[in-house]
Amino acid sequence: MNKKFWNWVKNEDGRILYLDGAIAEETWLGDEVTPKQFKSELFNGDGDITIWINSPGGDVFAASQIYNMLMDYKGKVTVKIDGIAASAASVIAMAGAEVLISPTGLFMIHNPMTVAIGDTVEMEKAISMLSEVKEAIINAYELRTGLSRTKLSHLMDAESWFNAKKAVELGFADAIMFESKEEMTPTNEGVIFSRMAVTNSILSKLPHKKDNEPTETPIENLEKRLNLLKI
Repeated sequence: MNKKFWNWVKNEDGRILYLDGAIAEETWLGDEVTPKQFKSELFNGDGDITIWINSPGGDVFAASQIYNMLMDYKGKVTVKIDGIAASAASVIAMAGAEVLISPTGLFMIHNPMTVAIGDTVEMEKAISMLSEVKEAIINAYELRTGLSRTKLSHLMDAESWFNAKKAVELGFADAIMFESKEEMTPTNEGVIFSRMAVTNSILSKLPHKKDNEPTETPIENLEKRLNLLKI
């Protein structure tokens, strides 16, 4: 029996869907039955649904299928990010008619990745494919946030992490959970963590080497600093 990364619960508040863990880690890859199984469970009932997301992401094509199924669902879809909605999971979150994020929640977007083997022709094909996948992902982000494709592309290039305030400010989420309307967070107070920005910040602080002078920062120290950025 395949391990599922989703779980349906039904109670007095209606149907609740929990997406927990990596998407497609053990179920969607090479399994044509699983998408049909998810769709069958989704449309096995009606009414509004609430989706709780705590996922680091996974297979972008699986996420695309889930996104489309949820967008096509007739009832209201409310997304609640209680932990993390990163990578492919952030695409699924965009299907919510209303997206709420926990005060401690995180949202992350980045460029799609793959593994390719072959000659230059195969590498060029892989690059072309990744470019198209990125454009498809931007479609979902643009539809919800209204941000320009250029800005979204730059945020993805930088592998950007948003806390709850910044996710709301940019339009990826509508509100922060447990916060009353009177306490709504003002804009421009959120924080973006960008791997590229942090790397550039470190490099800008390094002393510049003059001609015929040894560098003041050994390469070993630089490598140690950059290794701290790995997540």
